[in-house]
Amino acid sequence: MENNKQIKKKFSMPSSFTVLFLIIVFIAILTWIIPAGAYDMDDAGSILSGTYHTVESQPQGIWDVFISPIKGMLGTDTTPGAIEISLFILVLGGFLGVVTKTGALDAGIASIVKNYKGKEKKLIPILMLLFAIGGSTYGMAEETMAFYPLIIPVMIGVGFDTVVAVAIVLVGSQIGVLASTVNPFATGVASQALSISPGEGIIWRLIFFVVMYAVSTFYVYRYAMSVEKDPKSSLVADQREQNMAYFKIPDDQAEMDKRQRNVMILFALSFIIMVVSLVPWTALSENWTFFESLNSFLLGIPFIGTLLGQRMIPLGDWYFQEITMLFFLMAVVIGLFYRMPEGDIVDSFMDGARDLLSVALVVAIARGIQVVMNDGLITATILSWGEKGLSGLSPVIFTILTYVFYIPMSFLIPSTSGLAAATMGIMGPLGTFSDVPQHLVITAYQAASGFVNLITPTSGVVMGALAIARIDVTVWWKFMFKLMAIIFVLSCVILGVAAAIG
Repeated sequence: MENNKQIKKKFSMPSSFTVLFLIIVFIAILTWIIPAGAYDMDDAGSILSGTYHTVESQPQGIWDVFISPIKGMLGTDTTPGAIEISLFILVLGGFLGVVTKTGALDAGIASIVKNYKGKEKKLIPILMLLFAIGGSTYGMAEETMAFYPLIIPVMIGVGFDTVVAVAIVLVGSQIGVLASTVNPFATGVASQALSISPGEGIIWRLIFFVVMYAVSTFYVYRYAMSVEKDPKSSLVADQREQNMAYFKIPDDQAEMDKRQRNVMILFALSFIIMVVSLVPWTALSENWTFFESLNSFLLGIPFIGTLLGQRMIPLGDWYFQEITMLFFLMAVVIGLFYRMPEGDIVDSFMDGARDLLSVALVVAIARGIQVVMNDGLITATILSWGEKGLSGLSPVIFTILTYVFYIPMSFLIPSTSGLAAATMGIMGPLGTFSDVPQHLVITAYQAASGFVNLITPTSGVVMGALAIARIDVTVWWKFMFKLMAIIFVLSCVILGVAAAIG
């Protein structure tokens, strides 16, 4: 009996790395079972409806399974590599390492914890709304990786846990993506594929936004209050002491000196520039050209333009290369501003990057799942099954089943823009045959994509966030189970009502 108890005590859930690798193995097995297929493409690379055909099977073997994470990092002809995201994470870690070395970050977190003692409840709805707006307007996803190391210590410090911290950022941003109002990478790409205005159907997407934000915020808020009241109710209660030490929750009495305050100003400025740089201003409105005009003006100044660099890109057109450069630059600026010796800047940068190395590798392994699916040529076959199964249905049934269909498709194609480009040319016309407005097909696709992005292990965003917070993916699934069920039911209800009204 005692031996059995010892065995039970020693059992622990597999790590995120192991779970991801087992999923890769499972998908590889499916490539031996599901017929391989492909669609013809037009010159723009979009799928041509009705052109599905079977091709020679490409079952993935042991070699393919073990090389998929490497290909996932570097990329293939059919799967973009995770190297840009992974490098961004490493440089971000280095940036945080330099800031931490100055002591400004610890003092700043301590100040927030102290100021919000007794007012913790205000943090959750405010922060989740900000992230939801980011997700809804420009598809905020990978960019959120920068916020986890900041929010996790604050949430632990005010009496919550790492699950609450991840939920605020991940659920907040992906609920926004689920209800994308003007997101050019989801709404924009899908609308362009169907030749309709991105503004069509925005009322229903706003309804999605309000309902899903309210439900998810209440869900996270309720869990957070239970943890604050009884820390033992936390899903990661057994890790609390280790997390307190690992995330270096600072002493409430820490005070910032003048130089540290200035460091925090530069620190905040870095994130403001990042957010502003990633919002596609001209895609949202052709009249919002301020940053493009400013960039042209600066580059047109003699000597100054050359000094800045003639290849400088305006804010609004930045992506991972540019924001990685931003944090690298700001790490150097902050180190020099604080008068740190050159050796200390380099050492603290390397220490910070080392802390997030596992996160960078998780992202690559998650991308390896997509590599196996694409190389195994099973994605088109599953899409074809959906194309045949959804034709000729009533508007309400078609809309709800379109949402259901896009759930597995979002797993197979994690990229919202990639999924829209691959499927809208097929699903839009099918909706027309069932008297479903094309904008409603887009809303169903967005809702399903955002739904899956909350939990899918194929997403580097999900797995990266959990790795930073030291949360096993199975714990996250346990936390999200009820919320996912609620979101699913509410999505079906809203879509059904929208289809019935027409």
